[in-house]
Amino acid sequence: MSRIAYLKEQVARAERLAKAILDQQTAERLQAFAAECRTELQGLTRKAA
Repeated sequence: MSRIAYLKEQVARAERLAKAILDQQTAERLQAFAAECRTELQGLTRKAA
């Protein structure tokens, strides 16, 4: 699996879990992780273009 595909999967998974979880702190951490992955993904896709 490429790094780009991995990051896309992690973003989707973290956002899905953040919506389903009841603990606010955990949901915020998952959203922050998704944002970090999205930032790295943007950098990789710019580099590849």
